[in-house]
Amino acid sequence: MYSNPKLDEAGLKVLENQLAYEAMMNRKYSLYASYFNDAQLKNLCQKSSNKHKENYNNLLNYLLSHQ
Repeated sequence: MYSNPKLDEAGLKVLENQLAYEAMMNRKYSLYASYFNDAQLKNLCQKSSNKHKENYNNLLNYLLSHQ
């Protein structure tokens, strides 16, 4: 059975930075959504927030699968 290789230090640092970025963007877009009364703008920000949350979860799952 194929085993996922462990990540080296450089790869872990890249993942750490990208996880932090995705978490920050999720929070920002969620906050931006709360600022808008216009339904289309609110929806756009919520979709962006959800996409960054999905990206974060995908990266985290990738990280966990390589430990």
